[in-house]
Amino acid sequence: MTDSRVLPALHTPHAQRLALIALLAGALSIAFAPIFVRLSDVGPVAIAFWRVALSAPVLALWMRLEPKGGRSRAPSTPRDFARLTLAGLCFAGDLVIWHISIGYTSVANATLLANFAPLFVAPVAWFLFKERFTSRFVVGMILALAGALILMGESFRLSADHLFGDALGLLTAVFYGGYILSVGHLRSEFSTATIMTWSGGITAVILLPLALVSGQPLFPANSDGWLVLAGLALFSHAGGQSLIAYALAHLPASFSSVSLLLQPAAAAILAWLLLNEPLGALQAAGAAVILVGILLARRGSR
Repeated sequence: MTDSRVLPALHTPHAQRLALIALLAGALSIAFAPIFVRLSDVGPVAIAFWRVALSAPVLALWMRLEPKGGRSRAPSTPRDFARLTLAGLCFAGDLVIWHISIGYTSVANATLLANFAPLFVAPVAWFLFKERFTSRFVVGMILALAGALILMGESFRLSADHLFGDALGLLTAVFYGGYILSVGHLRSEFSTATIMTWSGGITAVILLPLALVSGQPLFPANSDGWLVLAGLALFSHAGGQSLIAYALAHLPASFSSVSLLLQPAAAAILAWLLLNEPLGALQAAGAAVILVGILLARRGSR
């Protein structure tokens, strides 16, 4: 059982400030993910597999070397493994559907729609986990979503040509929301390393047969291709997702999902700089609206 005597320390102002910094840093790290995906020469399902498979040894070593005891424990019961499996299933669905959506729509559309997770996370967190937030949070969430739409400018376009890819992007948000909720709940008992290692391993087990039967290229053609996959695995997944998992022990899942709207903003700018995808002139106003929305959401969270 978790020692209740150490739980109040989780929610000190200092701990929450560190968690917020980690959350925003994690969002910036995973903003590079669509760039790595576009640069890779293997199939989208294979990319998703290598993302978790190549990060697995690093995460497993981290879990092995971390100090034992404290507020976290090792999974030991069928219920523990079932909950970790659920997180892995949600993340597998998130990765596969999102990686496929990038092939049918723009990086901006795929990333923005995948980050509509707050629309699903907030009501579920309120209903199942009794998270409480005020009307200020709701206004902040809507502002942050609107700011992301404004920032995308001409890069974000809904059209019949991209309808299938856009629908996949929105479905990604459902799975990503499930992952955020699962990890946020698990972090009350397990360490970041434990959750990342177990859920990542489960995700890899699910994705490997899907990659094998997809008929898409599984292995990169050269060393540059492996470097792209390694960057995705180590920088965006092991680094970015671990920072987000750490933050979820100290911050509400609903607020965390809103803060992650920094990711599509950063991804759109990176796609403009590196992939020549157009970015509208309203990006500064959109970024400002996102920041105001996140600030309001933070003040409206409990």
